[in-house]
Amino acid sequence: MTLSARNVLAGKVTEVTKGQIVAKVKVDIGGQTVTSVISNEAVDDLALAVGDKVEAIIKSSEVIVAKGAAGIKISARNILAGTVTGVTKGQIVAKVKIDIGGQTVTSLISNEAVDDLALAVGAKVEAIAKSSEVIIAK
Repeated sequence: MTLSARNVLAGKVTEVTKGQIVAKVKVDIGGQTVTSVISNEAVDDLALAVGDKVEAIIKSSEVIVAKGAAGIKISARNILAGTVTGVTKGQIVAKVKIDIGGQTVTSLISNEAVDDLALAVGAKVEAIAKSSEVIIAK
């Protein structure tokens, strides 16, 4: 299967916690954790278990870029520390590529945000995504 989503992060399931309707799935992607909230039905369909190799998928339009966000209080569960490896500006929107320890996260943000954050190659940033925006594939 080919996907339009730019962020396909390989990892291993470290936790599956079922609730009444949805489950919280934690995935180690190489020293950082991605948390996803998916339906219990999806957990069962995928037969997800701790130790499974999976992919955490996030659309680039759902990734927020921040500077100095480590340790802040925020409802988003996924705050991935990284380094900017590329910034490509379009007419309105820019594509920002971030190395998060051997894997790349791509974010689409406004050119104004790039300028406000002074984003350039080598900048230390955080890629932020809500757990409800993370798809799990196996």
